[in-house]
Amino acid sequence: MSISKVYSAQLSGLNTHIIDIEVDLSNGLHAFSIVGLGDKAIEESRDRISAAIKNSGFISPKQKNQKVIISLAPADIRKEGPSFDLGMALAYLSASGDIDFEPKEKIFLGELSLEGNVRKISGALPLTNGAKANGFKEIYVPIENASEAALVKGIKVYPVRTLNEIINHLTQKSGLLIKEQEKTKLIEEKHIFKNNFNMIHGQETAKRALEIAAAGGHNIGMYGPPGTGKTMLAKAFQSILPSLKYDEVLEVTGIHSVARILERPYLIDPPFRAPHHTASYPSLVGGGPFPKPGEITLAHRGVLFLDEFPEFDKKVIEALRQPLEDRSITISRAKGTLTFPAQCIVIISMNPCPCGFGKERGCTCSDRDISNYNKKISGPIIDRIDMWVSVSKIEYDKLSGYSKDNENSEIIRKRVEKSRKIQQKRFSKFKITKKYNSEMNISDIEICIKLEKEVSDLLKTSTERLGLSARAYHRIIKLSQTIADLENSKIITKGHILEALQYRQKNF
Repeated sequence: MSISKVYSAQLSGLNTHIIDIEVDLSNGLHAFSIVGLGDKAIEESRDRISAAIKNSGFISPKQKNQKVIISLAPADIRKEGPSFDLGMALAYLSASGDIDFEPKEKIFLGELSLEGNVRKISGALPLTNGAKANGFKEIYVPIENASEAALVKGIKVYPVRTLNEIINHLTQKSGLLIKEQEKTKLIEEKHIFKNNFNMIHGQETAKRALEIAAAGGHNIGMYGPPGTGKTMLAKAFQSILPSLKYDEVLEVTGIHSVARILERPYLIDPPFRAPHHTASYPSLVGGGPFPKPGEITLAHRGVLFLDEFPEFDKKVIEALRQPLEDRSITISRAKGTLTFPAQCIVIISMNPCPCGFGKERGCTCSDRDISNYNKKISGPIIDRIDMWVSVSKIEYDKLSGYSKDNENSEIIRKRVEKSRKIQQKRFSKFKITKKYNSEMNISDIEICIKLEKEVSDLLKTSTERLGLSARAYHRIIKLSQTIADLENSKIITKGHILEALQYRQKNF
């Protein structure tokens, strides 16, 4: 009889693949098959498509004596999910002669209900971005995904409610055209956080360390007895981070959309993820038959807070090695390998011993118990944490003070923003594609940072006396540069080096 072809898209991790939907109709006894390595949801599409077409005023494929073959190409890519329903229905109606339209440069995404409504899908933002990158000019998405998809510039987004609505639009029925979705504008909302630095009494050293970590994107570890404010400090940390820029909004929103946890059209505040210490390995690093982002990736461009760090499973702790070093995480499965971004600030907190109280507060843990507790964190993990800070008991006089005497998060955030602008200006000058000081490698340090002889001698002496590793040596330089940036200093001074050395790794 005839053949037709329309286009849809499929995500593999965060990468978009364009999928050709081809429909072939031929005379004979009724048969309906979908080929192209589809999952159970795609296999069930036959019934959804047939019912949606019938309830939209057309003859159902199941009521005709014909052989229907729908091919999803390329056939070697595993297809999953119901987002091909809309494209398959339109391709069938085109092949059967019920409608006639030009599918060139158009992408169709959406799940169909039995009555012909178009339902929300996941991953609309990265799919739209991928469609644009592949030269498509128009994309048709469920109305619930329209605002999210409209974040992408350079491609027309059309919100679709029903199958009939898109048919009328494609066949150019007068007065029944779908209005193009207006581009979604980023509106920076007033920062409202449950935790603010002015709510935390005392702990000036920890606050200062967190400010440095925020400015330079450094990972930080806090240790001390329970009830000293480690968790509250970590939760307040989000309040001193600047809002995400446009390219970062696309990244973060896309990741959360793929993970099916996006509740708003876009995310403009850096994400804060705090998985429980019983979290499994796949939930943290990502995985599954079709690998999905884990907590490390969901914290991309934001914060990953690991409270009670030694209580995490040993396998989970060691899984942090690659993300902490490479700022990305690679998941290898029999079906393929995917790399997810993991550019986040990691904050860990831990107690001094299994009971948590330490020798000063009547701890009864034996030396062996304490040693075994601390051994849960391996040397390589400790070496990858840029800063370590002790969070000790707060004096009563400070505890009973007024919060108005403490510095507000907004004031600290302005200093952080200013420091990051200084970093960006320096990286631009030397044409380095980095965002934070913590991302610099050895060659970047040699290009960007020039140490005066007096400072260099101090650093050399300190490294020898303290027995710092090569990684720790370069980390001290990067940390010193962040401290200098916060003070708007054009050079690294001895004071900056000495402060950075205070945050060096501890021998647990």
